[in-house]
Amino acid sequence: MIASFLVSLAGMVYPIITRNMLNDFIPNKKYNLIVIFGISLLIIYIIRALLRFFVQYYGHFMGVSMQSDMRKALFKKIEQLPFTYFDNNETGSIMSRLTNDLFDISELAHHGPENIIMCTLMIILSFCYLLSINVYLTLIIFASVPFMTLITIRLRRYMKESSRKSKIAISKINADISSSISGIRVTKAFNNYDVELDKFDKSNNEFVEARKMHFRGFSIFNSSTSFIGDLFNVIVLISGGLFLYNGLISFGDYSTFIISVNLFIDPINRLIQFTEQFQEGATGFERFVEIMDLPVEEDGPNAKDYKNLKGNIEFKHVTFDYGSHDVLDDISFKVDKGKTIALVGPSGGGKTTICHLLPRFYEIEKGEILIDNKDIRNITRASLRKNIGIVQQDVFLFSGSFYENILYGRLDASRKEVIEAAKKANIYEYIMSLPEGFDTQIGERGVKLSGGQKQRLSIARVFLKNPSILILDEATSALDNTTEILIQEALNSLKKGRTTIIVAHRLSTIKNADEILVVSNGKILEQGTHEELLKKRNGKYKKLYAAQFKDSDFGIDLKMLS
Repeated sequence: MIASFLVSLAGMVYPIITRNMLNDFIPNKKYNLIVIFGISLLIIYIIRALLRFFVQYYGHFMGVSMQSDMRKALFKKIEQLPFTYFDNNETGSIMSRLTNDLFDISELAHHGPENIIMCTLMIILSFCYLLSINVYLTLIIFASVPFMTLITIRLRRYMKESSRKSKIAISKINADISSSISGIRVTKAFNNYDVELDKFDKSNNEFVEARKMHFRGFSIFNSSTSFIGDLFNVIVLISGGLFLYNGLISFGDYSTFIISVNLFIDPINRLIQFTEQFQEGATGFERFVEIMDLPVEEDGPNAKDYKNLKGNIEFKHVTFDYGSHDVLDDISFKVDKGKTIALVGPSGGGKTTICHLLPRFYEIEKGEILIDNKDIRNITRASLRKNIGIVQQDVFLFSGSFYENILYGRLDASRKEVIEAAKKANIYEYIMSLPEGFDTQIGERGVKLSGGQKQRLSIARVFLKNPSILILDEATSALDNTTEILIQEALNSLKKGRTTIIVAHRLSTIKNADEILVVSNGKILEQGTHEELLKKRNGKYKKLYAAQFKDSDFGIDLKMLS
């Protein structure tokens, strides 16, 4: 700010020296002063160049630092948001807030104070200096300012709305691009290149229309204010000429006034041009605050840390919905420590929701979920989730090496423990067959691995975590029989000594469970062991078993029950 102030002051020197030369040094032939003042002006300009470098370099660096701090705060906030936020917001849209919006905010944070304070200061200083040259001519010029102010106020609301729509369009196109790139293999497999292109064209056209609206508003604003700015020169030329003709101003002062009037006009134009940047940054900041004001996952006032939960689970009259329809209706069941319970039933019946409620990914509306007779709402989320391991059908792996992905299960584990976890998950031999072993890069989301390899890698991660409670959500449903045998061996080893909840469409994976629950339409229809359920006349499970016996080599999809 000090450097910007000195740059502004340096700009005042030229017209002052010009006035002295025209009125004094040249008419009175003071050649020494002409040279001295000329050299002084050159030195001032050199210093001003260095100051401008300082302002541009460190000013933008400051802006980037602000952007970095805000991005860190925003990312931290996003990591703490509940699952419902991610259910309703696309990845590309969130990324747009982390990148484009924060860039606009940092530019405003850097240039805003400089433009507002320095331009205001320059307008005041130049106005005072112009008054010292000729009061009446200065007041004529100043009379144009209210017209500029009126135009700015009239168009500001339109520009704000157009900026908001523009950012929404940018978020949407980012979301569509992210979705299309993530699903590129599906696109190629179904040969739906034209479909994706049409979707992109639609988003791209919406973006173009939004930006068109934005640029239209700014163009009207800029051209209108620029026209008024041009009027300054016409007014100065005509008014000053008449003043000079009538002897109300000297030729030197008239020449100086023409030069100096730009000191008054330029900061006004700069403030006008700054209006677009202000709207972009202000809109970005509003979108930033939208997320920062969202409620995060918070532990209750009575929540405590429990390092080693035993694993006795009880659902007591649990009811839950996602906002649009009921998913679970008065669900109750118990799982004793070290026992295995299986959830079977049609898709959409509520099995996965039960698994998501246990680690508090979502909050229940009614009822209680207890672990070791403790309401999970009285257990801190960190310690609750530390005691729960999840293996899902859709495995998510991070870009990086085998070692890094397994280590994600427990970051303080030793390399020896990571290797041991890989052995237990039946993936050690495959990893060691690769040239770089555990340091082999697996690609984005494990794109270089087969489905079975991804699954075994996720199992190794859970082995390393060593939780007391295990959730297996259709962990083998998408695998071939040979791969399933390998993974089933790993899962059987993983289940030992742990309380386990299994969701499966293949009865071969849940036949030996201690208890089986048939879940449909948010209710538990049947409950018992494999043998007990087979004895029920016309039971859902019995029908399923009969169908599986018919196709015993392949298992069966429980969707047929719906």
